[in-house]
Amino acid sequence: MGAFEHPLRYIPDRTLAQVHAEVAVGALRDAGLSIRDVDAYFCAGDAPGFGALSMADYLGIDARLTDTTETGGSSYLAHVGHAVDAIAAGHCHVALVTLAGKPRTGGSQPGGSGNFGDAPEANFENHWGGSVPGYYAMAAARHMHQYGTTSAQLAAIKVAASSHAQHNPNAFLPKLVTVEEVLASPLVADPLHRLDCCVITDGGGAVVVVSPEVARTLNRPERAVAVLGHGEAIRHSSNGRIDLTHTAALWSGPPAFDQAGVTPSDIQYASIYDSFTITVLLTLEDLGFCAKGEGGRFVESGALEAPNGVLPFNTDGGGLCNNHPGNRGGMTKIIEAVRQVRGDAHPAVQVPDCELALAHGTGGSLATRTGASTLILGRSS
Repeated sequence: MGAFEHPLRYIPDRTLAQVHAEVAVGALRDAGLSIRDVDAYFCAGDAPGFGALSMADYLGIDARLTDTTETGGSSYLAHVGHAVDAIAAGHCHVALVTLAGKPRTGGSQPGGSGNFGDAPEANFENHWGGSVPGYYAMAAARHMHQYGTTSAQLAAIKVAASSHAQHNPNAFLPKLVTVEEVLASPLVADPLHRLDCCVITDGGGAVVVVSPEVARTLNRPERAVAVLGHGEAIRHSSNGRIDLTHTAALWSGPPAFDQAGVTPSDIQYASIYDSFTITVLLTLEDLGFCAKGEGGRFVESGALEAPNGVLPFNTDGGGLCNNHPGNRGGMTKIIEAVRQVRGDAHPAVQVPDCELALAHGTGGSLATRTGASTLILGRSS
């Protein structure tokens, strides 16, 4: 019922808690509600202090239910699914989900949140020179070796994102780029170039999920977006027996499609987590928008470009161009999908008569362990 993205990408004058509060108020105002109406609060590892305990106190929420599920960038889509289940079970009526991050002004850097030093995998991975781009580069290199995917095909994903970001006044990188410019940017981790990587920004976002009964009292049917399906999964390293060409979307997608009663071919718009271009390509394959190994040809065909591509994606510019606060882009994927279903996206990238959208979040690392969460959203009847 409510969705709000922080308009700033550099926020030196607020605390992390203040950014959470600003997006919370924004989403509640969009829903026509206030903090007093909230009875459930959801947050992940980006929340300061004791997480939900500290933030509910700070925000003044009388929470009867909290959820601090932590699966990285997929957390917030999981929260929406959990909120729907909790509402259906009668445990709450108005659920608030918030995200905030300040990596550009002293906050946790990408890959730096969480108590990773004590993780069971730390002694096997962290001390041997691994890096966030390096792990994603491993997945990209394997896909290239196995299926013939090219750097130019990955670059087409960035080009599509930039063609959308040029219409977003808040985008961190609003400049349209070409495949040649992506390939000419410096290598960060072979085969990934700098422009294959997401931006690093301050910012945040929030959504409000309400019961049908509450939605009817608000009498704002044009603002209501229905959660039709949800799925989530993790894929771990299997002690090294890992297929680098698959993500956990392979398992989070089917239950979401089944619950919604739709197929990938029915989806008119997709918000796909884009920490790197390779993340998008693997996710598109695993969700069934194209066959495994066909992702390169799919994206270079112009399929992702709005408004008339086969599958317009990330029409706000996504994490590659718009916003990626605290290495957690899942929240913004929900928000842009809501805009598309409402018809509120920029006119240049609004999908005509968009009735069915998908939002997908990825957390963790493609080369080790990932979380995935998939939402199917539609117009509320």
